[in-house]
Amino acid sequence: MWLQLVSVKGLAPVSLLGVRTVYYPGACPAPPEGSVVTIGAFDGVHLGHRRLIERVRRTAGEIGAVASVVTFDRHPASVVRPESAPLLLTDLDQKLSLLAECGAELALVVHFDAERAAERAEDFVAEVLVGCLNARAVIVGHDFHFGHNREGDVPLLQRMGAQMGFDVTGIRLVGAGSQEPISSTRIRRLVAEGDVAGAAALLGRWYELRGVVAHGEKRGRELGFPTANLEVSKEMQICADGVYAGWYLRPDGTRHQTAISIGRQPTFYESRPYSLVEAHLLDFQGDLYDELGTVEFVARLRGQEKFASVDALIDQMSSDVAQTRRTLAATAPR
Repeated sequence: MWLQLVSVKGLAPVSLLGVRTVYYPGACPAPPEGSVVTIGAFDGVHLGHRRLIERVRRTAGEIGAVASVVTFDRHPASVVRPESAPLLLTDLDQKLSLLAECGAELALVVHFDAERAAERAEDFVAEVLVGCLNARAVIVGHDFHFGHNREGDVPLLQRMGAQMGFDVTGIRLVGAGSQEPISSTRIRRLVAEGDVAGAAALLGRWYELRGVVAHGEKRGRELGFPTANLEVSKEMQICADGVYAGWYLRPDGTRHQTAISIGRQPTFYESRPYSLVEAHLLDFQGDLYDELGTVEFVARLRGQEKFASVDALIDQMSSDVAQTRRTLAATAPR
C-alpha cells in the first residue's frame, strides 16, 4: 500500500511504501478508527521493541484500529542531558525503516526540544496520544517514563486512560530464556566492546553502520586491498577498534562479503584522534565513491595491532580475508 509522508518543515508530501510517517507538530492523523499506540526512542529497534510492536499489531488487528508508534526526531537525552547523551544505534532513517519492517502502520515523529522536555506528562497524553492519535489502547514497557522530570509512567497512563477512554498495558522487555531486560544501553555496551555477535542476538539482526563513501588516502589500494571509507556520523555508536567479518550493502540492493577494519591505522600512524571505518569488498571491482554504503557486522576477527613491516600487514590482511570467507560461509543469515 502506498502511503503519504507529511513533513513539519513544509516539504511537499511524498509517497513511501510501508509505514505512514507523520512529523509532529504538523499534520495530525487522528485515525477515525482509533490507534493502538506504543511510545519510545526505539533506538536500535531491538527484540524488546519488536515484541512491543508485535503486541501493538495484534491488538490493533483485534479491535480494528491502526498500529501506531510515537517516537522522536532525536534522542531525548540529547536535549535533556546533552553532556551524557548516548551514542545512537540507529539514525532516524534507519529507525523508521526498521519500524516499517516490524509492521507499524503509522509512525508519529515528534520534534523533541527544550519545550517538549518541559511538557507535563498529562499534557503529552492529552495532546499527542488522545488528540492526535485517537488512542484506544497504549502498550509500553513496564518501566516506561515520559514527560517533565520523567513524571509520567504506566500508573499515570492507566489513570488517564480510565478517564479518557483508552486501555493501558505495560510489558517486560526480556529476551527468550532470559530474565535480563533487553535495552539499548546493554546493546550499546556490547557494540562498544566489539561483541557484535552478542549485540546481534539482542537486536535480532546484524548491527549496522552507514555513511557516504569518501575519498581517503587510497592506502588500501596501494596494499592490494582497496577499501570503501565510510563517513559515519559522530552521533553513531562505532564498534570497538578491530577487524570484522560482515556484509556491505549498496543502494541498488546488492550485498557483498566484506572485511571491515575499524581503527586508527597504527602501523602507519603513532596516533590518530579518531577511528576510520574501512570496508574491503571481497571479489569486487568498481567505483563506490559518494554512494551511501551500509556495513553489517557479523563477527569480530581480531583487534587492531601495529605491524613491524608493511609486508607483515599485507600477510595479515590476506589472512583476514580468508577468515572472513570462512566466517560468513558458516554463519546463518539474519
